Amino acid sequence: MFDRRSTFGEALDHPGARAVLERLMPGFAASPMAAQFRGGRLGSLVALVPSLESPEARAQLWAELAEIGDAAERPAYSPAIAPNPAYEGDDVERASAVIRPVAEASRWGVLEVRIDGPSHGNPFVDVDLHAAFARPDGSTVRVGGFYDGDGEWVVRVLADQEGRWTFSTTATARSLDGLTGEAHVGTALDGAHGPVRVDGFHFAHADGTRHRPLGTTAYAWTHQPDALQEQTLETLTDGPFRKIRMCLFPKSYLFNANEPDDFVFPGSLADGFDLERFDPAHFRRLEKRIAQLGERGIEADLILFHAYDRWGFADLGPAVDDRYVRYVVRRLAAFSNVWWSMANEYDLVWAKDEDDWERLAAIVGEEDHADHLNSIHNCRPFYDYSRPWITHVSIQRVDVYRTAENTDEWRERWGKPVVIDECAYEGDIDQGWGNITGEEMTRRFWEGAVRGGYVGHGETYLPTPVGEVEVPDAAGPDREVLWWAKGGVLHGSSPARIGFLECVLAEVPGGVLDPAPSDWDVPWAQSSDGSVRVAYFGFNRPRFRNVVLGEGDWAIDVIDTWNMTIDRVDGIHSGTARVELPGRQFVAVRLSRV
Repeated sequence: MFDRRSTFGEALDHPGARAVLERLMPGFAASPMAAQFRGGRLGSLVALVPSLESPEARAQLWAELAEIGDAAERPAYSPAIAPNPAYEGDDVERASAVIRPVAEASRWGVLEVRIDGPSHGNPFVDVDLHAAFARPDGSTVRVGGFYDGDGEWVVRVLADQEGRWTFSTTATARSLDGLTGEAHVGTALDGAHGPVRVDGFHFAHADGTRHRPLGTTAYAWTHQPDALQEQTLETLTDGPFRKIRMCLFPKSYLFNANEPDDFVFPGSLADGFDLERFDPAHFRRLEKRIAQLGERGIEADLILFHAYDRWGFADLGPAVDDRYVRYVVRRLAAFSNVWWSMANEYDLVWAKDEDDWERLAAIVGEEDHADHLNSIHNCRPFYDYSRPWITHVSIQRVDVYRTAENTDEWRERWGKPVVIDECAYEGDIDQGWGNITGEEMTRRFWEGAVRGGYVGHGETYLPTPVGEVEVPDAAGPDREVLWWAKGGVLHGSSPARIGFLECVLAEVPGGVLDPAPSDWDVPWAQSSDGSVRVAYFGFNRPRFRNVVLGEGDWAIDVIDTWNMTIDRVDGIHSGTARVELPGRQFVAVRLSRV
């Protein structure tokens, strides 16, 4: 029979299935371009068909296809594995495992309890471990633990209060059950402000410090050789970005052909993967990079699933998906600078539907004691961002050109902060999503900002420039290192201008802009107290503008967002002012109440 795992070509080659596709996927199955999709999974391709956007239409498609074809059985998914109640017998003394000395943590850092315990059998699935932490103020938090290999067990908690903490464990293994101890949390390190939280239509750290997620994307940077990862960190250190989108699973796509050294699961593409275990060494290397991002004040927006896969990670089955998500969240939730993204382009992840995403999001919510931000990213149809577990809108462009202009509309639709994580990429590759100019990238950032949201950056220039670290022992296109895929260094003209925008926003009272009553041809924004107003002219290039100032006296600045200059207009103004402008694109006017 045919289902989401069937390829488009398989269905087209079967007369009965083809008839269903031609009826329910009109204009797609019969298209002359259908040949290029033959290898695609039906579960991904339905996202490209407007007539299948509703759950009811997709359900009809799957129901009709299920009645067609031979009843050949597909390989069964791996089953769920419950903890083994007989993992340790009565001869093992309760609480006999050994707690290592607990290092002092700083506030907003990771408080880690490491235990030397049992290692026989398969500890990744045979044992479930938790710890209850009592904070200095008397409140408690329950945290799931994980196996870190070589007989080491770990429970981590985000240290969100200074002072003395105590803990006690519960476990299905006798030696790990009933352990107790204490730890101390000191003052926060410089630059540590706690997890990012939603603040109305914007964001702030737990200590109240404003956060503006002017971010970038380097999907597979932690799956590259160490030298390239270090170069990526150097670039981020000197750059303007405060968030980076990155995949936990490796990516197989254009300019992503090299094979990683290790994976979430032990194994390889050639030998297969052990889906009942995890690779602790792989996770320790990932944690090192997350911590290094945190030291630089950069949020790690961790993408849990995506469709660009040749290893089978996009179709692990519900039991393995659940186990993977639970393990990942238990390992990483104590890091202050983590965000969760359930998926990049969820609608292309052909093996999952809405029920799967809701189930997996519930696991994240259950296991994340620190309540990190969580969202899900689309290709075509929007997810229902009103769902309570979704903290903010993480959205992709909806048009080759116009996307950031929708920011204020999307704020109103879902009542949540809007982050356009993919507005297209500055670059020169052959794909329409990856060859906009630096000027256009910068314009989209400003359009999003004056409409009360945030736009994300990415870069896709090729080929490998001289001086950039290349993937060793690779040939042909694998030697091309594009920032959007592998990190490395930046070559575009937009990052400096994005840094300039960040400086302008930082000067606004409250640190953010919200939409204000606008002219028909120019969007206006204002600070929360109304003392600053900004108009952005974008691709228009007027030589002057008559501006209605409102009550009071105002100072006027002309901001050239491309040349990164701010020029004060002479005098203090009231009523209406004629503002002389340079007749160039990408200019803004800022009004500041005196």
